[in-house]
Amino acid sequence: MFILIFGLHFTNAQNDSIPQKKGMSMKLKTEPNLKEKDFSLDLYDPLGPAKAAFYSAIVPGLGQIYNGKYWKLPIVYAAIGTTTYFYIDNNNQYKKYRNAFKQRLTGQEDEFFDVLTDQNLIDAQKLFRKNRDLSLLFVVGAYVLNIVDANVDAHLQQFNVSENLSLKPQAEQDFFTGELRYGLSLNFKFN
Repeated sequence: MFILIFGLHFTNAQNDSIPQKKGMSMKLKTEPNLKEKDFSLDLYDPLGPAKAAFYSAIVPGLGQIYNGKYWKLPIVYAAIGTTTYFYIDNNNQYKKYRNAFKQRLTGQEDEFFDVLTDQNLIDAQKLFRKNRDLSLLFVVGAYVLNIVDANVDAHLQQFNVSENLSLKPQAEQDFFTGELRYGLSLNFKFN
C-alpha cells in the first residue's frame, strides 16, 4: 500500500515539474484511426429474422422474397396449395357421403342407392373426415414451415463465413495396412 501511494505521489510530482508554456496543452498519443475497410460493412441486423418471419406469417412466401430467395417461392405455394387442395377435396367428398346418408335416413333415394349399403356410407364418411382432418394438419404444417424457413434463412444470411475457416474431406493411406482412411479436416488460418 505504501508503495502504491508513494508511486502515485511521485508520478504527480513529475507531471507538475514539466514546464508548460501558455496556450500549450499536452495530448496523449492515441491509436491511429481505424478505417471503414477494417470493419465489415454487412452489420448484423437483429430484427431481420423477425421481419422475415412476420412477412411470411402475413403473406406466405413474402419472407422468402425479403430474404432474396425467390426460388423458394414456388415451393412454398406448391406445398400450401397442394395441401389446401386435398383438404377441400376430402371435405367435399365427406359432405357428399354425409348428404347421401342423410337422404337415405329420410327414405329418399341418393346417388349411391344401388351401389353402397348404409354401413359403406358410414365408413366412407369416417374415411373422408379423417383424411380431411389430416389434410388440415398438413396445411397448417406447410404454413408454419414457410414461417420457420424464412426465419432460419434470415439467421443464416447473417452468419459470418470466413475464408479462414474450412472443412475439407481428407483421405490418407495407412502405410502399415495399405488401406485408405477417409475423414474430414477442420482448418482455421490465423492471420
